[in-house]
Amino acid sequence: MLPVSPGDAGAGIVLVVDDDASNLASVQKILQREGLTVLAVGEGREALGVLRRERVAVLVTDLMMPGVDGLELLKNARTTSPATAVVLMTAYGTVETAVEAMKQGAYDFITKPLRRADVVRAVLRGFDRASLHFENASLRAELDKAGRSRDIVGSGPAIRQALELLEQVAPARTTVLMQGESGTGKEVFARALHRLSGRRGPFVAVNCAAIPDTLLESELFGHERGAFTGAVARTDGRFQQADGGTLLLDEVGELPTALQAKLLRVLQEGEVQRVGAPGAQRVDVRVVAATNRDLEAEVEAGRFRPDLFYRLHVIVLELPPLRQRSEDIPTLALYFLRRFAAVNGKAVGAISPEAMEKLQAWTWPGNVRELENAMERAVVLARGDVIGPADLPDRIVRAEGGSRVLSIPVGTPLEEIERLAIAETLKLTGGDKRRAAILLGIAVRTIYRRLGEQAGRDAVD
Repeated sequence: MLPVSPGDAGAGIVLVVDDDASNLASVQKILQREGLTVLAVGEGREALGVLRRERVAVLVTDLMMPGVDGLELLKNARTTSPATAVVLMTAYGTVETAVEAMKQGAYDFITKPLRRADVVRAVLRGFDRASLHFENASLRAELDKAGRSRDIVGSGPAIRQALELLEQVAPARTTVLMQGESGTGKEVFARALHRLSGRRGPFVAVNCAAIPDTLLESELFGHERGAFTGAVARTDGRFQQADGGTLLLDEVGELPTALQAKLLRVLQEGEVQRVGAPGAQRVDVRVVAATNRDLEAEVEAGRFRPDLFYRLHVIVLELPPLRQRSEDIPTLALYFLRRFAAVNGKAVGAISPEAMEKLQAWTWPGNVRELENAMERAVVLARGDVIGPADLPDRIVRAEGGSRVLSIPVGTPLEEIERLAIAETLKLTGGDKRRAAILLGIAVRTIYRRLGEQAGRDAVD
C-alpha cells in the first residue's frame, strides 16, 4: 500500500480556514502551487458545512477566530471526519494552546508569520496520515464484506479464479485435489468448499504427514477392540467421523504405498473397514485431498500409485502462492492485524505506507502462513497504534529489490535475457537458488546449469 498522492482524484481536499483574508489567500496560493485541491473559507461556521459535505484530507485552520474557532473545528472534525488531519495556524503567544490541542487530536501546528516550507511540509505529512486512514478504512470495508461471505480474504485475479472454481464444484460430490505450496491456505479453501457444498455432516481434517505410519491406518479407518496392543475399545476412524460431510486429507502425498491402495478402495467403493473388523461399513464422505508435492512427479518416481492419482485428479484446484497475488497483501495484512490486535488487547489499527511497501516487496516463501506470523509479531511488538517497518521481521525490512522491475532493451538476445533474469532474481532472494527457481518457474538445476555455463564462458574470456 503506497500513500495516496495529494494530486490524485479522490485523495481528498485541503480546507483552509482563516478570518484574515490576506493570510487565507497566501496559504491557498502556496498549496495550489503544490498541485493540491484547495477550498478556502473565511469563517468557522462555513467550514463546518464543508467538513460534512466534502472528503477533507487536511484541515488547515487558524486557532483564534470569532464564532467557531479552531478548537471547535478540531472537535467537529474528530467526530464527523476522523481521517482528516488537522493542522493549526497560531501566533507565538498561543503556542501552548496549540500544543494542548495536539493532545486533543490535532496533527500539527505552524506558527505565524507563516513560512512556505513549514506550510507545505505540515500539509503533505497530513496527507500521508489521511491517505493511510482512508486506505485502511477501505480495506476494513473489503474485509467486512469478505467475512460475511466466505472467510477467504482477497480479490485479485488469481484468488478470484480459484474461488470461481470452488463455488462451481462445491455442490457436487466429486473428489477435489488442492495443490499449492505450503502456507497457501489449502485447509481454509477446503472448509469453504464444505460450507458451500451444503453437506450436513461435519468437516474433518487429518494431516497425513503428522501421524506415524504405524498409526495412520487406524486413524483413518478405525479399529476393533483387541485389534492390536492398546486397542481397548472399538474406535471409529476419520472417514466414519466425517460421514455425511467432508474429509480433508492434507499432505496426501505422504501416504505410505500400502495405505494408498486402501484409500483407493474407499474412494471407489464408498466403504471402510476397521482394522481387525470382519467386514466393511458404508460411508458417505466427500474427500478433499491436499498436497504441496508434484504428484505426477511422485507417480513417475514410483512413490505414488497412478490409479490413486487419477482417482484424485478429477477436479484440481491450484492455489496461487502469495507472491503471485501481491495485490491481496494489504487486505490480508489488515485482516491479521485486526485479529491479533483483538487477541492481544492492543489498540493497533493501521499499517504505515512504508511498512506496507516492505510487505509487498517481500517474496513470501512461506506464503499466507508466513504473513500471518509476521503480522502477529508486528502487533505484539508495536508501541503505537500504527505498524511501522521497525515492527516487521528483519528479513522483510532488509530485503532489497522492492520494485522487482527489470528493464531490458528491445533486441536483447534471449540467452542474455535469461541470464539477467536469473542474476537479478538471485539478488532479490539473497542468493537463495531454490526461492529464485520458484519465482522464475524453473527447476533449481536450470539455475545451476546456467551459472555453470556463464562461469565457463568467463574462464575462456
